[in-house]
Amino acid sequence: MSRRDQILETAADLFAAKGFHGVSVGEIGRACGVSGPALYKHFASKDAVLAAMLVDISQRLLDEGRARAEAATDAQKAVDALIGWHTDFALRHRSLIVVQDRDWQSLPPTAREKVRSLQREYVDVWAGQLRRLHRGLHTDRARVMAHAAFGLINSTPHSGLIADEAMRGVLHRMALGALTGPQTR
Repeated sequence: MSRRDQILETAADLFAAKGFHGVSVGEIGRACGVSGPALYKHFASKDAVLAAMLVDISQRLLDEGRARAEAATDAQKAVDALIGWHTDFALRHRSLIVVQDRDWQSLPPTAREKVRSLQREYVDVWAGQLRRLHRGLHTDRARVMAHAAFGLINSTPHSGLIADEAMRGVLHRMALGALTGPQTR
């Protein structure tokens, strides 16, 4: 793992535990085993850490979502692959989900717009596959369905009552059933 990635991962855990405003640059540095000022070699500010964290993960979700959808041989398999990808992400990155939800408003405006743009594209990857699966499904309804699935899957920081493998199965089955069952227009 690169030093930059280590800083982002450590900062995500700290931000999730204490909130963006409850964590100092010095604290991030200490948790990474470097001085606070050494972080400035990688990021201009704590705001830049948050921006990089949320922009990077939004880009990664989009890139992998596109790749999985394109690799699938039909819409059903694409939806299944998207659910699998997002579930794996949610189980591995609970801290990022908490930070996204709670500290969104702390993002600098340019980064906030970039994250929004990437997230809209990611939703549209899902919506496109849902529209292929359910012919005649309106785009807005497909987007709503995608957001609902994200809400279910992104519940992982609040629902760690069972082991991750069992949780993976529960989330996958529930999301798949919700997205692939009969739909009303």
